[in-house]
Amino acid sequence: MIRAFVTVFYLGLLPKAPGTWGSVAAIPLGYAMHYLGGFMLLAGVTVALLILGIWATGIYLAGRSEDPSEVVIDEVVGMLITLWPLSWGLTQAGADPHVFPWPGWVIGLILFRFFDVLKPPPIRWLDRPNAVGVMMDDVAAGIISAILVYLAAWVAHGGI
Repeated sequence: MIRAFVTVFYLGLLPKAPGTWGSVAAIPLGYAMHYLGGFMLLAGVTVALLILGIWATGIYLAGRSEDPSEVVIDEVVGMLITLWPLSWGLTQAGADPHVFPWPGWVIGLILFRFFDVLKPPPIRWLDRPNAVGVMMDDVAAGIISAILVYLAAWVAHGGI
């Protein structure tokens, strides 16, 4: 069960770009949480997955000294954080729950993958081969991406 969880039902075992597959998997999950309960449900599920991810990744990494590429629960959490401004804005605007416009999540995916792969400071400073490090560099990439998604939406909707 631990392996199924940290690999997000074995998506992390795909031979090419497992981190991208984990990030992509977060989009329908984020949409479903937004649809079912708006921003508060999405945020709650994200925090729960972060806590469970640290716990499960710690068990999975026992005896290892690296961040194996098949662990993609961290990408799911980071991408869900990236989706927060989209869900928050839609919830605050009173938009119908089925609305989850593609520009927001596409830009978010591109930004998140950029920061997750390149790991510029301060993201790189958090990347460690332990459970907290595995999860927190993606949390940081998600936060930075979320800020940029928010700014892009602000500009797109007449903020300047």
